[in-house]
Amino acid sequence: MYNTNKIVLSWYDSNKRILPWRESSDPYMIWISEVMLQQTQVNTVIPYYIRWIKNYPTIKSVAKADINSLLKLWEGLGYYSRCRNFHKASQIVEKKYNGNIPDEYSLFHELPGVGDYIAGAVMSIAYNKKYPAVDGNLNRVLSRYLGIKNLTKRNKLRIQNQIKKLIAYQRPGEINQALMDIGSLLCKPNEALCLKCPLIDNCKGYASGYPITYPLKNKRKSTPTKKFVAGFITNKNKILINKRKHDGLLGGLWELPITEISNNCSKMDAIKKYVKSKYGFSVNIINQFDNVKHSYSHYKLLVTLFMCELKHKRSEVGHWINIDEIDQYAFSKINHKLFDIIGVKNF
Repeated sequence: MYNTNKIVLSWYDSNKRILPWRESSDPYMIWISEVMLQQTQVNTVIPYYIRWIKNYPTIKSVAKADINSLLKLWEGLGYYSRCRNFHKASQIVEKKYNGNIPDEYSLFHELPGVGDYIAGAVMSIAYNKKYPAVDGNLNRVLSRYLGIKNLTKRNKLRIQNQIKKLIAYQRPGEINQALMDIGSLLCKPNEALCLKCPLIDNCKGYASGYPITYPLKNKRKSTPTKKFVAGFITNKNKILINKRKHDGLLGGLWELPITEISNNCSKMDAIKKYVKSKYGFSVNIINQFDNVKHSYSHYKLLVTLFMCELKHKRSEVGHWINIDEIDQYAFSKINHKLFDIIGVKNF
């Protein structure tokens, strides 16, 4: 296993991806990059990471920041609970650890949003400690290497033991990153560039002749579609927006008034009734736009947008903003899609 460790590190030294968070050994920068990379592609993360570090260069600057400012910077990256948890964790680090990110696995793991993977990644990369960082890429690489078809609890333990053996000798953080890179560059979900892989000599997947069949893919369940109506409600160059509760999906983000409807419900009646019940005022429907689609991990959205205006003078109920203030608020992707179809930038 020592020879395998050396072979993998030699490959990494010559082939590693050049990424901005790899230019620093600062645990804060490594930590925020791993938070952003959860369920998000590297190329998507890079510009967000660069902007974040420019605006918040230290853990202390994050702890002192207003969550709304952080969410605005995170806008479009998705999975916003990551941002909220990182903010909470940064405040704990400032208050409890005097701004020093814990270098003990158990203490770091207790922080909001820190699971096994992030704890292992930060401990190994920032602090050179021998902890595995097992993500989807690493599971796939070692499943093929070990000839594992099914990711059962027992087989996941085999993968954990294998990576522990690899990181036992030297440079544990770089071993973890090397396996991530092998998974991203060579040992891909639907392609295996085995002849370029440093693990080829002992890889059971390669020996089988069909490496991409390891591990077996889970059958995808059909994704339900939920139908919503939304209102772009105007009055004297102002529009009405809502702030979502911090403890729910898209928590802390702003949105146009929106509500779910049933299949047999009149969309126009639904938006009128929703506005009346929530705000106490009535609206006229000016226009109906094409449906907007958006997908989350567990369901799809189909949103019908209506342009509306108040029947009477502007209400003091709700949060009204000038249209040119939209860029000052953090909205989800679905809301930006709604803004796009209405041409709000040119409104």
